[in-house]
Amino acid sequence: MSEPTPPNEHAKANLKVLLLEGIADTATDAFKDAGFHAVENRAAGLDEDDLIEALDGVHVLGVRSRSKVTKKVLSKAKSLLSVGCFSVGTNQVALEEARLRGVPVFNAPFSNTRSVAELTIAEIIMLYRRILPRAMAANAGGWHKSAIGSHEVRDKTLGIVGYGNVGSQLAVLAEALNMHVVFFDIADKLRHGSSRSLGSLDELLAVSDVVSLHVPQTPETQGMIGARELSLMKHGAFLINNSRGKVVDIDALRDALVASHLAGAAVDVFPSEPSSSKERFASPLQNLDNVILTPHIGGSTGEAQDRIGQEVARKLVGFLDAGSTHGAVNFPELMLARDRGSLRFVHIHVPAPGVLRRISESFDRAGARIVAQHFHTDGKIGYAVIDAEGVTPALIEDMQRQPSTLRTRIVEPDVVAKPPAAAAPEASEGRAVA
Repeated sequence: MSEPTPPNEHAKANLKVLLLEGIADTATDAFKDAGFHAVENRAAGLDEDDLIEALDGVHVLGVRSRSKVTKKVLSKAKSLLSVGCFSVGTNQVALEEARLRGVPVFNAPFSNTRSVAELTIAEIIMLYRRILPRAMAANAGGWHKSAIGSHEVRDKTLGIVGYGNVGSQLAVLAEALNMHVVFFDIADKLRHGSSRSLGSLDELLAVSDVVSLHVPQTPETQGMIGARELSLMKHGAFLINNSRGKVVDIDALRDALVASHLAGAAVDVFPSEPSSSKERFASPLQNLDNVILTPHIGGSTGEAQDRIGQEVARKLVGFLDAGSTHGAVNFPELMLARDRGSLRFVHIHVPAPGVLRRISESFDRAGARIVAQHFHTDGKIGYAVIDAEGVTPALIEDMQRQPSTLRTRIVEPDVVAKPPAAAAPEASEGRAVA
């Protein structure tokens, strides 16, 4: 007589989800609609020590940008299965450490693109019309009604650095205003409308009336716009940075503005930003009437936050419900639908010769029948998802004892989950591998 199917600590009713920093209610709704009832949504972020304490017994963490999921946090969060970055960027998470601990990280690379593109268009118009100093003067009782220094954006050349999700959408909006669009990207990109690809950053800087940056933060992009690059820009041009704070040398930008080489700038991201609204913001770009400074609000619209909540929660639910890692930024990607009948066994391991053979042998010894098997590796992490019948506690223990195992998880057949009667127990972790 075979042993019974093991009780599942990772059943929906036992999984705890913690969302921080005021993540949109669309995320909470998505989890609850999928049958996950233990969802806590907090308005504030947490520092490292408080985050470690809050993660005790938590299986899924959602953050925006303030809460930092460091190596120390990950080392202490024994029950953590996955992290959702409810943002475009993932710099707030120690991605490599998360990967080596078998924790996939998901984000929302597309959901706020329209919001950022619209802000950029608004800034271009405001800079060309010198709206900021005139609005400030009017608020102070002044009346600076003049056409001096005020221009239309029509027929101006917009240079877009980084022709990805935001950059390409910005190009469409700019062309609707009859701007000429050129772009530079290190990868070949399909052009939208009449935009033209240029062969180098230097060429783009030299021909653009407005340069708008839309690149990720990488070692290659850090400091990519410094004194030399600014000197290559047209006299009287504008610079916009709505990408990442360390892409631009802020001191060099101030020098170019004070010297009147550039006519103005708009900056939404900074090398160092306050961790909360209670902390005072300081920048070398303050007190310049030709600079628009905004507090990292490019994607801060209700529509964008609703979409981000839905997108990231959907990916996390897909991982919890089906073992799908499609869209993970640090993990082998498998796009999986939920098997409605058999139990699904997830095995995360360090790739080594013979791992799949040993998995199959373990199932054979236990008399379990493999219905379907999915596998992918990125060279550092192996990810196997197995639909099977006859999985026993002895088989689970055998899999966890294997030297390559990082962690295991059971995904049950899809059933309607009831709210837990008591606090969710802490999830078990597979064998830790240094």
